[in-house]
Amino acid sequence: MSLLPHRHSSRKIGADHPLSGKIVYIPTMGEGSPEAFAAAFRWLGVEAQPTPPSDVRTRELGGKYTTGDECYPAKVTVGDFLRVIEQPGFDAERAAFFMPTAEGPCRFGQYAPFLRKILRDAGYGDVKVVSPTSRNGYVDLGGIATPFLRTAWRALVCADNIHRALLKTRPYETTPGTADRAFLEAQADLVKTVENSCADAGCQLTMLVESMKRCRERFQRVPALYDREIPLIGVVGEIFCRLNTFSNEDLIRKLESYGAEACLSHMTEWVGYTNNEERRKLRLTGRNVSLAMVKAYVRTHIQEADEKALIAPFTEEFVGYEEPPIEEILDLAWPYLPTGGALGEMVLSAGKAAYLAKHGADGIIDISPFTCMNGIVTEAIYPKLSKAYAGIPIRNFYFDGTQADLDRDLGIYMELARSYREKKPYTRRFPAYFAQPVA
Repeated sequence: MSLLPHRHSSRKIGADHPLSGKIVYIPTMGEGSPEAFAAAFRWLGVEAQPTPPSDVRTRELGGKYTTGDECYPAKVTVGDFLRVIEQPGFDAERAAFFMPTAEGPCRFGQYAPFLRKILRDAGYGDVKVVSPTSRNGYVDLGGIATPFLRTAWRALVCADNIHRALLKTRPYETTPGTADRAFLEAQADLVKTVENSCADAGCQLTMLVESMKRCRERFQRVPALYDREIPLIGVVGEIFCRLNTFSNEDLIRKLESYGAEACLSHMTEWVGYTNNEERRKLRLTGRNVSLAMVKAYVRTHIQEADEKALIAPFTEEFVGYEEPPIEEILDLAWPYLPTGGALGEMVLSAGKAAYLAKHGADGIIDISPFTCMNGIVTEAIYPKLSKAYAGIPIRNFYFDGTQADLDRDLGIYMELARSYREKKPYTRRFPAYFAQPVA
């Protein structure tokens, strides 16, 4: 992924661009992220939009074209793309389905070729599947790869900021629905800002920082009573299932209904991990001193600088909610899953669970699709991790679209979390605006 600085980039693609005349459909993962990602495409003149919100038809179509051996996120994303095809006026020649890919043991690496096969079998082989990677030279993005990837990164960081602000505000609102309204307004502000931002990288960053300031002010206006007695539950697990509210039966809202606050691992954590993995593999192959390593370090430096600038408006609001460096997460995972041998979300889930426990969380929930290798591995090591952190309750929740007892199980789990909260040896940091405990 090349994210070098760009200046005065062309805002419109040419007629010979691979995406000229296409409509790019973005799978819905996290709340707000697909909209921001689509705006980055539109910023460069590529028509783009998220897939429609998942519903019962999503499961019907996903089930029809999958065998059951695939993981649940594959079923959901396939179902959502097929729902796009069912929309009136759908034009296969104009459609482009965005399906990223990845290396490693997860089945996610097979999603793009699997989707292509399903489309062919369904008679829609003309639909383009966009799956840009460094291995294929980002051929699907053509000449807009560099400006798009940096802008998309910035958009995702901003979307994560807004969602973090939502999760830390909604459990404390005194007028139900006001935090959600602030979130939607902030999301619309971000989308508009990205779509209409400068071609110059510095100018664009300034505009996005101003958008983040407006977002902060919206959440500051939400009537809320911040109570230190509310339990904090860390949410980790497989990236799609934990971020896609349809896939996880809106578990975070259900947690909040039981009087809890959720601290969710967001999208940008995965980008940091993949950057770290790239550098590790370069060292393993003897390319510690190489042009590829220089590019990897420069890219990481630029990403981190952008992230720091975009989070800065929330410095006071995010006290106690700071995201640890990826190296710290991997170090904390090492006693349970050596990061040179184990790969992917299982490592991040173990390390983040340890980090959250160490910083005063009252419980950890791991969200994974049914049969997910990452969830199965972490479930095996969580008892040891829990014991190391004073018995913090850790619970795996698996999803396949057939959950029946989620509310009951969450209620039982919250009793364990409240019990642990009374005896935990770790102190949680709170922002200054949280009410002081009554003596």
